[in-house]
Amino acid sequence: MSPLCFQNISAGGAFGGNRGLRPVPPEKGIFPLDHMHECDMEKKDYLNCLKSSGHQSEKCRLFSKKYLECRMEKNLMAKQDMSELGFGKVSEMDAPGEKPNERINN
Repeated sequence: MSPLCFQNISAGGAFGGNRGLRPVPPEKGIFPLDHMHECDMEKKDYLNCLKSSGHQSEKCRLFSKKYLECRMEKNLMAKQDMSELGFGKVSEMDAPGEKPNERINN
């Protein structure tokens, strides 16, 4: 092979590297870290719930919702309607099998 051929491979990325296209960040999934620990309590509550439920996230939806709401309030992520993030009405947030009128209020 001629040296010119090797230049073309390295410039174009032999393994699919940058070929002149500008990278575009994803719409969701990337947001600022919580350097000031503004939502630490919500994060810890969610993580504790995951641990105690055997990492069954559906049992921790309320904690997940509160964490996301905190991040939105503190401008750590874009504000969105919770229904766009997979959270429905309040009644849908109840634990599986638990109906609101069956709760015992102390």
